[in-house]
Amino acid sequence: LPCCDQGAVHAARADAVEVVVGRIGRAHGIRGGVGVEVRTDEPERRFAPGSVLGTEPASAGPLTVALARWHGNRLLVTFDEVADRSAAEALRGVSLLVDVDPDERPDDPEEHYDRHLVGLAVHGLQGDLLGQVTEVVHLPAQDLLAVTLGDGRQVLVPFVAAIVPEVDVAGGRLVVD
Repeated sequence: LPCCDQGAVHAARADAVEVVVGRIGRAHGIRGGVGVEVRTDEPERRFAPGSVLGTEPASAGPLTVALARWHGNRLLVTFDEVADRSAAEALRGVSLLVDVDPDERPDDPEEHYDRHLVGLAVHGLQGDLLGQVTEVVHLPAQDLLAVTLGDGRQVLVPFVAAIVPEVDVAGGRLVVD
């Protein structure tokens, strides 16, 4: 059960949600290219040439994607506004944001955006209320759901179909085994 756009959700326009889709890493080359730590399962969509990305901090952008290509397992991006290596190095650590419709869903029904999972009620197989999803934690090996239990304790639940057999975003709940 993979997650799509990852990371924090920021307040945006009333009709949109601003979502983190990447973080700028080190500069690449002398013409202003940067490596991007991708935080979306849709990089070809979010980093398409011509895409305008917001930034955190806001003073670093917005940035317009001129070119994006994979170099091994690393996404290299060139922005129209970044002319040289010095400008690229100044962007290191900047988060890249996109505005999305709050009702937007991934194409794959087995995928879920983090923002749709946070807040879901967590039920056991017998229907008993266990707690609420408070965060989605992304690790290299797998995603985890941070669940706050009724007594205030927090537990981490591996977000895999064998342990989370049902996700009902519309119904505001998920089931864990």
